[in-house]
Amino acid sequence: MDSISYIVVIFSALLVLFGSAQADLKLGFYAQTCPNAEQIVSDFVKKHIPNAPTLAAPLIRMHFHDCFVRGCDGSVLINSTSNNQAEKAGVPNQTLRGFDFIDRLKSLLEAACPGVVSCADTIALAARDAVSVIGGPFWNVPTGRRDGTISNATEANNNIPAPTFNFTRLQTSFANKGLNLTDLVLLSGAHTIGVSHCLSFNNRLYNFTGKGDQDPALDSEYAAVLKKNKCKTPSDNTTIVEMDPGSFRTFDLDYYKLVLKRRGLFDTDSALTMNSIAKAYVTKLVDGPLSEFYKEFALAMEKMGRIEVKTGSVGEIRKNCAVVNS
Repeated sequence: MDSISYIVVIFSALLVLFGSAQADLKLGFYAQTCPNAEQIVSDFVKKHIPNAPTLAAPLIRMHFHDCFVRGCDGSVLINSTSNNQAEKAGVPNQTLRGFDFIDRLKSLLEAACPGVVSCADTIALAARDAVSVIGGPFWNVPTGRRDGTISNATEANNNIPAPTFNFTRLQTSFANKGLNLTDLVLLSGAHTIGVSHCLSFNNRLYNFTGKGDQDPALDSEYAAVLKKNKCKTPSDNTTIVEMDPGSFRTFDLDYYKLVLKRRGLFDTDSALTMNSIAKAYVTKLVDGPLSEFYKEFALAMEKMGRIEVKTGSVGEIRKNCAVVNS
């Protein structure tokens, strides 16, 4: 076999492997092995999220952070040990919450179907259902993900895009996970719900270039309000700020409207206006019906949920999401 034919054969084999990994994720994966799995998740979410609606944002953020490190494999849920600093210890994950919610949900799934439903699928389903319960979009969640056994804080620091990223770094981070510019704009739309700590954007208020200055890309009036009422000192790491003031519990288009007014909190929000194609798409979303955003966001979320998934015999089904099976 000549070298070109050999390369073609290898490439074809890789395509088959990639295709089978994708095919192993399917809607209703647990129909035979745990037929009530998705209903258990849905019922639990519908029972508790109305009493704690602000948990929807942390759950979708958890799903995002999980997928960006070693793929959507539940590794973000693993606890650190004396020998290993897990993803939870990484800087981007130190403000994550909702772990107890996932643990309680997983215990219900284990009681119904021991060792069947993965922690990775539990996160993906819970995030979708929580957003849906607060009136946001609903998206398909093909299941069949298996859980990873490796969780490393350094990998979380290196792979999860930081709020201080400029457009180039942000686009590269997403591209490394197979996500394009459209996905980047749409997934940023999740900032329409939830809150942030001042620490994540204080550089824009107090020390943008290291000279005690303010980010000129941030609306000066909004910056003044933030400094006066919220982030009163450069070192404030406890005060929380709504990412979409006025409707931070509502999944709507207001976040994009704020971005166009230069009132997004993060460098990454501002970055969406620094690229002409991204800005044009943001404008298109704002000018279009909410239903169009919901439809496009749903497709981006389903795509994100497929990042580097483990299927078949790869990985494991953790009994306890916080601990690798012994």
